[in-house]
Amino acid sequence: NILNRRQFLRAMVSGVIALTFLHRTLASESTKKRPNIVFILADDLGWGDLGCYGHPHIKTPNIDKLAKQGEIFTSFYVNGPSCSPSRAGIMTGRYPGRMGIHGGLSGVKQNSRLGMVNYLDPKIPTITRILHDSGYKTGHFGKWHLGHTSDAPSPVAYGIDDVRYLKGAADQVIPTNQLMRGKGRGRSSEAIIDESIRFIEENKDKPFYVNVWLIDPHAILNPTEEQMEPYKQFRPKGTTFHGAMQIYFSVVSELDKQVGRLLKKLDELNLADNTIVVFTSDNGPEHIGQRDGQSSHSGVGSSGPFRGHKHGIYEGGIRMPFIIRWPGHTPAGKVDNTTILSGTDWLPTLCSLTGSKLPSGLSLDGEDMSKAFLGTPQVRENPLMWEARYRGAWVPLNVAPQLAIRDGKWKLLMNPDKSHLELHDLSIDPSEVDNLADNNPKVVARLSRRLLKWQQSLDNRPVGPGVKNFLKHTPAPYPWPKESGK
Repeated sequence: NILNRRQFLRAMVSGVIALTFLHRTLASESTKKRPNIVFILADDLGWGDLGCYGHPHIKTPNIDKLAKQGEIFTSFYVNGPSCSPSRAGIMTGRYPGRMGIHGGLSGVKQNSRLGMVNYLDPKIPTITRILHDSGYKTGHFGKWHLGHTSDAPSPVAYGIDDVRYLKGAADQVIPTNQLMRGKGRGRSSEAIIDESIRFIEENKDKPFYVNVWLIDPHAILNPTEEQMEPYKQFRPKGTTFHGAMQIYFSVVSELDKQVGRLLKKLDELNLADNTIVVFTSDNGPEHIGQRDGQSSHSGVGSSGPFRGHKHGIYEGGIRMPFIIRWPGHTPAGKVDNTTILSGTDWLPTLCSLTGSKLPSGLSLDGEDMSKAFLGTPQVRENPLMWEARYRGAWVPLNVAPQLAIRDGKWKLLMNPDKSHLELHDLSIDPSEVDNLADNNPKVVARLSRRLLKWQQSLDNRPVGPGVKNFLKHTPAPYPWPKESGK
């Protein structure tokens, strides 16, 4: 009897071990099937700055190849026309104004003066936190710009395991992370891709998510002579100067070259078939007339057919290139001209595609657009809305109103006091030059009510002295020439 009991116990233990092993094996297989995610975010790259989006001169063969292997969207919008708001929307699935982020985050005094928080609240659920908690290894390499005051948390506080980052502008390097390692501004994309490749190699046997947030082509640009050589034809003839186009074009091509290195590594590691790769930009291109001079020698990025640029909510400031590749899931070579996507859609869509559970009670502005990511055009349930509190255009034609809403083909722009009212039918007027407001009063009334109600729901804390005048988004009268003596 004692022998039988021992045999029984041994059999039971062996069975438990076998079941445990089987469970772990099945769990491991299940985990392996979850897609990896590589999210590449350029900085200040315009809708029209890539070959696959029609640029006549800039060579971007690697990103163009990515587009041929995946799908292009022509109506992808970020949720703010500058760095911090667009990044906050992507990370949280919420409109940045709800979180007190109305423009580029800066120092404590400037943030307070502009009625903004100092950093993204780490208690707000982020895509990195959700994926981390669901079993993903998470990484962030490159620009952050979601808070760089002395009390601001590092990206680790947002569910990110491996971090090498820049606080904001290119010269604000976190010394302990040594991201740049002395490479210099002209090799920033190389440094960021180096770290991203390291992370991928170290985590190739488990599902991973990585933010590859480049700082190119954000000014100030300083490419090497070697990088500029392919665009020497754009150097002003008869001078020793480097032309603005030569500088800008070479930086975008260098960005493309480094993205190509990352894509090649995915192939070498046999990860490409199970990896979602997305390429986009955080806002439109900077204008060469920027008042602080950052872009005065290279601000010639292209908004494609669209009006406006960075800091404004005409299409050129908020409509970005968006390319997604997921072999076997996303159709190759497709262009979606129908679906209207938003940066806030990133979080709910990825959760759907990866089987990650959303936190209980989480309220989002973004929508699950996974059908569109998988090749089927999708109609939004709700319109998209924007605010651009702080006027940042230097060309009178590009001084956009403070608020905007897009609902289907219609886009309404206006100030909170209902001045500077514009209504555009983007299906026939993507350049926003034909104002149809007077001919469509019912559309204006419907959209303006919804837009103003939304604007009142944002974090509307007080602004400092002198800022209110800065909020007036109406083109100033141009100083027309006057006759002498009058």
